Amino acid sequence: MDVPTWVWIATGVVTLAIFTFDLAVVGRRPHEPSMKECATYLSIYVGLALLFGLGVWYTNGGTYALEFYSGWLVEYSLSIDNLFIFIIIMAKFAVPRELQQYALMIGIVMALLMRAIFIAVGAAAITNFSWIFYLFGLFLVYTAFKLAKEGAEDEDEEFEENKLVAFIERRFPATSEWHGRELFHSDAGKRMITPMFIVIVTLGTTDLLFALDSIPAIFGITKEPYLVLTANIFALMGLRQLYFLIGGLLQRLIYLSYGLAFLLAFIGVKLFFHALHENELPFINGGEHLDYAWLEIPIWLSLVVIVATLAVTAALSLFVSSRMSSEEQDASTGPRRDWEDD
Repeated sequence: MDVPTWVWIATGVVTLAIFTFDLAVVGRRPHEPSMKECATYLSIYVGLALLFGLGVWYTNGGTYALEFYSGWLVEYSLSIDNLFIFIIIMAKFAVPRELQQYALMIGIVMALLMRAIFIAVGAAAITNFSWIFYLFGLFLVYTAFKLAKEGAEDEDEEFEENKLVAFIERRFPATSEWHGRELFHSDAGKRMITPMFIVIVTLGTTDLLFALDSIPAIFGITKEPYLVLTANIFALMGLRQLYFLIGGLLQRLIYLSYGLAFLLAFIGVKLFFHALHENELPFINGGEHLDYAWLEIPIWLSLVVIVATLAVTAALSLFVSSRMSSEEQDASTGPRRDWEDD
C-alpha cells in the first residue's frame, strides 16, 4: 500500500481539526452529555469509519479495506474493555459528572499521540526484524491467557495507580479541590496541580498501557502503518461517547473478557504462523521460510472470526445476564457505579 506524503499530512490535519472542534465544544460548555448527544456523535464517527473503509476499498482494493475494518473492530472491542478501568478511575478520583467528558477528551488526545509513537516504533521493528512477529504472537497469547484467567476469577477489578502518577503526586504540590477545567491553580502565590491534571495523566498513561496489547494485535491484522494509525484514530474518536452511552450496559457484558481473550489468542496464533512463513531465524527450519498455505490466515477469515466472536460474546452475555440478579452481575463484572443508577 503506497500512501503519498500528502495523504499522511491530510489525515493528521483532519484528525487534529476534529479533535480540536470536539474539545472546543466540550470546553466551552462542560456538561454531562445526554444519551441523544452521545448516540448522535457516535453514529457520526462510526459512519466516518465505514466511509473511510469504502475509500480504502476504492483506492487500494478490497483486501486493504477488510484489513482496516478488521483492525478497527479489534481496536474498538479492546477499547470497550478499557472503559471498565475508565469508570473505576472516574470513581476513584470522584470526578464531577459535568467534567468527566472533558477529562476523557484530553486523556484520549494524549493516548492518540502516544499510540502514534508506538505505531511508528512497531512499524520500524517489523520492517527490519521479521522475528518480531514471534514476540508479538507469544505476547498476545500470554495476554489472552491472563485476561481469561482474570475473567474466571470473578473478582472486582481494582485500579492500581501507575508509577508516573504516584511520582507526580509525591513530587509536586497538589490541591484536592476541583477548580473546573483548570490543570493548575494558584493559592496564596503557590502554584499547585489540580485533581483534573492527575486524572488526565492517569487516563492517558493507562490507555498507553492498554496499547501494549492492542498495537501488536492490530499489526497481526495488517502490516500497513497507515491502516494501523487510522484504525486507532477511529476507535478512539468514539470512545468518549461510548463511555457515557453504554456505561450501564457494560455491567451486562459478563463474558467480554473471554471474547477478547479468544480474539487476542487467535491473532497471536496468526502472528506466530506469519512469523513461521517469513522465518529467518537460523535455529528454526535452518533459517528457511515455511511455505505452507495454512500458515497464512486470509484476512476475510480473520474478519469473520472477529465479527462472529464479538456477536456471540455480546449475545450470550446479554442473554445470561438478563437472568441474573444485580448481585450476580456485580460478582462477574464488578460493582455498579453510582452514575449508572441515575
